[in-house]
Amino acid sequence: MDATNDMNGTGISFLGGPCPQRGVGVVAPFDFALDRELWRWVPDEVSLHLTRTPFVPVEVSLDLARLVSEHRTLAAAVRTLTAVTPEVVAYACASGSFVGGIAGERAMRAAMTRAGAVAAVTTSGALLEALTELGTRRVALVTPYTVSLTRSLQDYLAEAGVTVTGCACMGLTRHIWKVPYRGVADMARRAARGDQPQALFLSCTNLPTYDVIPQMEAELRIPVISANQVTMWAALRRLGTRPVGPYQALPSGVPPAPPRPRHEDGGAWPALSDEPQEGRP
Repeated sequence: MDATNDMNGTGISFLGGPCPQRGVGVVAPFDFALDRELWRWVPDEVSLHLTRTPFVPVEVSLDLARLVSEHRTLAAAVRTLTAVTPEVVAYACASGSFVGGIAGERAMRAAMTRAGAVAAVTTSGALLEALTELGTRRVALVTPYTVSLTRSLQDYLAEAGVTVTGCACMGLTRHIWKVPYRGVADMARRAARGDQPQALFLSCTNLPTYDVIPQMEAELRIPVISANQVTMWAALRRLGTRPVGPYQALPSGVPPAPPRPRHEDGGAWPALSDEPQEGRP
């Protein structure tokens, strides 16, 4: 039978697909709810393979950050991904990868490699890599965390030689993925009022950020990076490719665009929708 002919009268022709895919493994905490946001940064030729750490009855806190980053837990999660042979494995949790400091983050990557990851990245390691790429050591912070967990992030950055110019935290211990875009943007404006930040970081991989980044970059005129963005950027960098992030400084490799003009009547910026735009998968 001619492969180009109609197959079984269905109207479907054999096209020789699907296209080859390159794999990125992702280890996320058990309560991670933003799979779709990760996919929005991923180019068509790359597939994400996600797994999660086991459930523990603990709310978002220093204790939870330590539990979801235990080497035994991390190694078991990485081993669940080895059957699909990802080219890199990313640990997608900011607090779990900064709670142990610089040495703790490095030890996590080493544990992932021992468990079978060809290459390993973590959210907090990717954050430092992104700040180096952007050439900045002065950053404002937005976190959904409690004060104690936020201070742990500040300590991590200070250890890396990064100055925190301003900080806004939400004090949440659960359901972080439900924070609306407007709430994220309001906190970003508060944090950026500090002493001349060169970049703004939106922490936590469970905090929705994809559609906030372009508007905040245009409004604040500094790079705005988020936990999910830097994680995908660093993982895809190991594959020699870039994330899909229109009008985002880090994926595009260009500085933020100047702000859009205000309305002639002097009105405020258009409000962000609380609903994320559609994307893959």
